[in-house]
Amino acid sequence: MKTVLITGASSGYGLETARLFLANGWNVVATMRKPDASILPAGQGLRVLALDVTRPDSIAAAVEAAGPIDALVNNAGVGVVGAFEATPLAHIRKVFDTNTFGVMAMCQAVIPHMRARRSGTIVNVTSSVTLAAMPLAAAYTASKQAIEGFSGSLAHELAHFGVRVKLVEPGYAPTTRFAQNSEIRVEDLIPQAYADFAAPIFEGFAKPAMTTKEADVAEAVWAAVNDASDRLHFPGGEDAVALHKARFG
Repeated sequence: MKTVLITGASSGYGLETARLFLANGWNVVATMRKPDASILPAGQGLRVLALDVTRPDSIAAAVEAAGPIDALVNNAGVGVVGAFEATPLAHIRKVFDTNTFGVMAMCQAVIPHMRARRSGTIVNVTSSVTLAAMPLAAAYTASKQAIEGFSGSLAHELAHFGVRVKLVEPGYAPTTRFAQNSEIRVEDLIPQAYADFAAPIFEGFAKPAMTTKEADVAEAVWAAVNDASDRLHFPGGEDAVALHKARFG
């Protein structure tokens, strides 16, 4: 039976992805900063481990406890929405610590084991902001775009060893905890000078033409993990699919 390790599995995409893999007979190592096994179906195939992707000691302990894994899903992330000029650099560094360096650190932790076995898949969850430029998301976009470039290069490196690297790009999901994962309120990052500019954008957020469901992203992750081709991009959600088609055809 195959094993998947999922970061950020306490809610949203990560939680739904864990449920999907469990339903399909995989062993699931669901990791989160504050472990709570009650949110997932109890069973022999489930282990819930503590993991903070910004802490090397936490990563090492979780990877050792997990044992051999066939797939790593780097889903843990934090959001930030607001005018770039009003976003403290200290907060931007925290966003990069999770969204960028946390992903890289997890990859470094599992690659030696996958390389030695000459098998495995790494799925890095980014965002549809990497498919089309969006306002009031400059810092967040930068943290995710870095992983897009990183993953494309890493895919070439690891293909030599039979290890695959994939990208899953979720669209806009109003029901996720994206904004709640930020330490700073959106209101505090919209100076008065930006009020007229930001108002219609937030109106669009409130009534989007297309949205993404957690299940859409889980299914994209499932497809990416089970894809044996050299395909890199897997959009998740109807809006992400539309953006992907507009960019790549």
